[in-house]
Amino acid sequence: MVISFAIIGGILLNIGAFLTFRGKIYQAVVVYIAADICWVVLAYQHNDWWGVLLIAIGTMFGFLAFVKMQQGVMHKTLTKD
Repeated sequence: MVISFAIIGGILLNIGAFLTFRGKIYQAVVVYIAADICWVVLAYQHNDWWGVLLIAIGTMFGFLAFVKMQQGVMHKTLTKD
């Protein structure tokens, strides 16, 4: 079995989901960004330029969200009833 960027990205996605489930949002965002990078490489290898562009844009938004959370300026929108 050959480990591909798709497999690595999928593993990282599962780790990120688990971290989100445990409430470790900052760590989860970092893992999600690493998974996105794997998928950018995968799309690049398949000459899927639209995929590279769209995944890269999503990765940038994820990184900006991480920075915003680290600075403490992101406001919570979920409420407990």
